[in-house]
Amino acid sequence: MNGYAEGVLTTTHVQSRRLAAVQAPVIPIVGRWIAETPGSISLGQGVVSYGPPSAAVEAAQRFGSALGDHRYGPVQGLPTLVEAIEEKLDRENRIAVRPRSRVLVTAGGNQAFMNAVLAVTDPGDEIILPAPYYFNHEMAIVMAGASVIAAPTTPEYQLDLEALAAAVTPRTRAIVTVSPNNPTGAVYPEAALRAVNALCRERGIFHVHDEAYEYFIYGGSRHFSPGSLPDAAGHTISLYSLSKAYGMASWRIGYMVIPVSLSDAVNKVQDTLLICPPAVSQQAAIAALRVGRSHADAHLARLDATRRLIFDALHAASVPCDVPAVEGAFYYLVRAHSGLDSMTLTERLIREHRVAAIPGSAFADPAPCSIRISYGALDSDSIAEGVGRLVEGLRALA
Repeated sequence: MNGYAEGVLTTTHVQSRRLAAVQAPVIPIVGRWIAETPGSISLGQGVVSYGPPSAAVEAAQRFGSALGDHRYGPVQGLPTLVEAIEEKLDRENRIAVRPRSRVLVTAGGNQAFMNAVLAVTDPGDEIILPAPYYFNHEMAIVMAGASVIAAPTTPEYQLDLEALAAAVTPRTRAIVTVSPNNPTGAVYPEAALRAVNALCRERGIFHVHDEAYEYFIYGGSRHFSPGSLPDAAGHTISLYSLSKAYGMASWRIGYMVIPVSLSDAVNKVQDTLLICPPAVSQQAAIAALRVGRSHADAHLARLDATRRLIFDALHAASVPCDVPAVEGAFYYLVRAHSGLDSMTLTERLIREHRVAAIPGSAFADPAPCSIRISYGALDSDSIAEGVGRLVEGLRALA
């Protein structure tokens, strides 16, 4: 608040009300609890246990010999990388980028989402997120001055198409879907994504679809990209990341496919926030894409075995929780039969049982008590020990 006191201008130094409304990042809170509890095993943060392809590391090591390596690059990303992404999208996702769409390389998937939100919303607009949802998506929307409208999902964490349609108002600018899903691990079937995309087209809003976990699918599920639909280009924004599939989380490389009509708006956002993606990371990304999805595929059998091990352990009759069967990403969102709230359960699991998860409340899970567990980052022995501690803790804290 600004005002005058005895003729002197005074200012109260407070943060923006818009930022004050943004939820605090939960990962650092859980990280502090882990640091205070030596010997904890983390089933928390969503990362993989492997690193980038050796070709990507070698490309980064070669970087820097030319003067141009140290100068600003194109806002949209290096042409060689953009071309490689367009070829990948055509080959794997059946998305023909040109002439109706454009690719933009970003500093990770989160920045791609922020670009999209700033490009399509004005303050007071609404974006629909099926709940539970990825907390950074909510944070980006609130930072932009827009509002999140949570639409419920089914008990199996699948899309509720009637709920999504009912959530659309004159202020709605987009519906966001994430498949395979963070935090639930659910994979949305093609028919459901087609229906959401058609709803967005009919209502004159955007369909933002996040495919960061596109390679992490097991069992009988299949991945589908709604941006491949013949009438989707004008209203579909598709988001991707190299963080998970290529073990490149710290390199901060993602990309987005946007309608041509949004090119000017997205370029303004990117030029202001980033200018251009880091050139060294882009060179590594070019090499990674040349290796291709085989880098992630080599780890899927191990992840699938871990997925099934966790599901079986949590489905034992003596474990007080519900775990819907899901076939994507490397997450389970576990509904605990406990009188504790999600944050309290999470803290006590760490401090008393030395196993970490992420509270479901951070993802706007309507369940009274839930936790997200991630099984992507640990070896088999650590996973077995961690799941054993989790089962013990759930039994003790029920």
